[in-house]
Amino acid sequence: MAGLGSYLKKHTEALVKDVGIEAACKLTGKSKATLGRYYSEHEEHADRFMPVDAVAALEEASSYPHVTTALAELKGITLSFDERRRNQESSGGVNADVIALSQRFAMLMGEYNQSIEDGIITINEAKRLLKETLALQQVLLDMKLHLEEEAN
Repeated sequence: MAGLGSYLKKHTEALVKDVGIEAACKLTGKSKATLGRYYSEHEEHADRFMPVDAVAALEEASSYPHVTTALAELKGITLSFDERRRNQESSGGVNADVIALSQRFAMLMGEYNQSIEDGIITINEAKRLLKETLALQQVLLDMKLHLEEEAN
């Protein structure tokens, strides 16, 4: 547990520093001293961790979800960071998603066709394919959310 706690504390510190200590205090309603205890490596603070609501508030304001990513990594889960902000309104609903899905799939297949033309997929080609695959995955996620919204 010592290594696990240390790992989480380092990511908690990165999160607080990403947002800024003053802003972190305002967002969480915690003092500088309390926030410092959450990532302190001193033995008397070894069992203190930032509450999940405070993590959520800070990660909403941060440039990267430091603690969420650390927790996912500890569980062997890989997250894909999307530059778009979540809960972003998208217009068009499922019909627009189907169109976007077909366009993205066509782009992926076009990229694949170019990449495999010489029989070898280079690292750069693989990166472009991965980028297209992630974009396709995001369209599917948007479509799933729209379908769930319509089902309720």
